[in-house]
Amino acid sequence: MRRTIDWADGAVVIIDQTALPGEYRLLELTTVTELVDAVQRLAVRGAPALGAAGALGVALSLHRNGDVHRDADRIAHARPTAVNLAWGVERALEKLDQGKEAVLAEARALLDEDEQLNETASRHAAEIVLAECPRRPLRLLTHCNAGHLATVGWGSALGVVWHLHARGLVEEVLVDETRPLLQGARLTAWELAQANVPYRVQPDSAAAAAMARGMVDCVLVGADRIAANGDVANKIGTYGLAIAAKHHGIPFVVVAPSSTVDSKLADGTGVVIEERDARELTEATPKDARVFNPAFDVTPFDLITAVVTEHGTFRGAARSPGHRR
Repeated sequence: MRRTIDWADGAVVIIDQTALPGEYRLLELTTVTELVDAVQRLAVRGAPALGAAGALGVALSLHRNGDVHRDADRIAHARPTAVNLAWGVERALEKLDQGKEAVLAEARALLDEDEQLNETASRHAAEIVLAECPRRPLRLLTHCNAGHLATVGWGSALGVVWHLHARGLVEEVLVDETRPLLQGARLTAWELAQANVPYRVQPDSAAAAAMARGMVDCVLVGADRIAANGDVANKIGTYGLAIAAKHHGIPFVVVAPSSTVDSKLADGTGVVIEERDARELTEATPKDARVFNPAFDVTPFDLITAVVTEHGTFRGAARSPGHRR
């Protein structure tokens, strides 16, 4: 599979994730407005991939002789919760005084690094999963999409599955459909099918029941922002999964590159939670129904078995004495 996001012939080229799984389609984004639109409508998504979009967006602005500072601000604020988007913008801007070729080179270097860092982080996490879970082969549960499509080219949480599957250690992956945009049912299931990994899709509300029936050995998720104390912002529904996993004594492992760690954010209470358009939920509701449609939630660090980056296990604030690890 090609990279989720890349640079080619003066354009940012992405896999259009709104078309999957029905159609595998590439989009060439030639303006910053097109890039911002792609980010906001989730044609490109996932924290690491958004970091790449931020850096490439600055390069695109320079390539098109745009107002780079204005464009950089537009890109950085296209989605508020994932820290990687602004991080990618800032990293590219650091090379601005060296000219547009230096900015593009930095953005391309970020792409290469993302693949390497996520491969390393997920390899570390795979060893943690094996240490925590004695049963073989493993039955894993995922939420949203933290695979190839959420990164430049490997995957964070789903990258753990690639490592374990290559060793013949995966029995099955339970895939939460992940409401409201079905990123699990559409994207994660598609990736697992492409890799010939056995899987089943389930409604989000079935996850706790699956744990109670003994169908889950470990929960694997990615992250959109990690606070300094280890609290994790991720796709809505992650918090509930962590509570259920804690109740059933099931390891809950978060995998993300270190660029997702926001050291300026003391804890998860400071995360700005994006709310999606109400129309994503109102197809089957009464005409005047009001909607609560947050895209993310925050999982406290003391519900998490391990937060893993390319550097290994992330050490945040001290865990509560009763935590299983």
